[in-house]
Amino acid sequence: MPKPIRRVKLVIFDLDGTLIDAFPAIIRSFNFIMRSLGYPLRDALTIRRAVGWGDSNLLKPFVPKKDLPRAAALYRRHHKQALLTGSRLYPGARKLLVYLKSKGYQLAVASNRPTAFSQIIIRRHHLNKFFAQVICADVLKKGKPHPQILKEIMRKLRFAPGETVFVGDMAIDAETARRAKVKAIIVLSDPGMEKKIRLEKPYDLIRRISLLAKLV
Repeated sequence: MPKPIRRVKLVIFDLDGTLIDAFPAIIRSFNFIMRSLGYPLRDALTIRRAVGWGDSNLLKPFVPKKDLPRAAALYRRHHKQALLTGSRLYPGARKLLVYLKSKGYQLAVASNRPTAFSQIIIRRHHLNKFFAQVICADVLKKGKPHPQILKEIMRKLRFAPGETVFVGDMAIDAETARRAKVKAIIVLSDPGMEKKIRLEKPYDLIRRISLLAKLV
């Protein structure tokens, strides 16, 4: 494991796959749409590897263009309820957030998940008190992997890239950090994606979120 990163004052987190396991809710909502519109159901791994680009982009490879607006509306309606029972904090995530706050770090969230759904998750798991900023791609011109989302958080909280770490779980997160000139730490929740993630040159890959405490 690399040495701890010095001068870090701001830790920005992705939400899904990093702090929160919402894949049961995503899979349930996704296959509800497939079933409702008469398209083939998909296995969990296929759905999981399509996540990270927002809900419309999640559905786009599997639903014809003519059905996409209807599919997205159905997905969002179903997903509001699915998130209440189909998401959980990863083991050690809350303890890590408590630890980082106690050490004086500023914490934030940068997610391609729409704001409404991110806030459902944050409220459901009582995370509001931890985050100084929560910014999602639907309020910006461009989402990840464009660096705007990280730059906007750093601007609002007045930190430089050298004082910031972005923690995610996918290659898109590592790419976003690289483009924002921020160090990326990736939680490797899917070992099959390790090679793709390493191409984006993250600072480190960790096997579970609790290990972040050793790097900042």
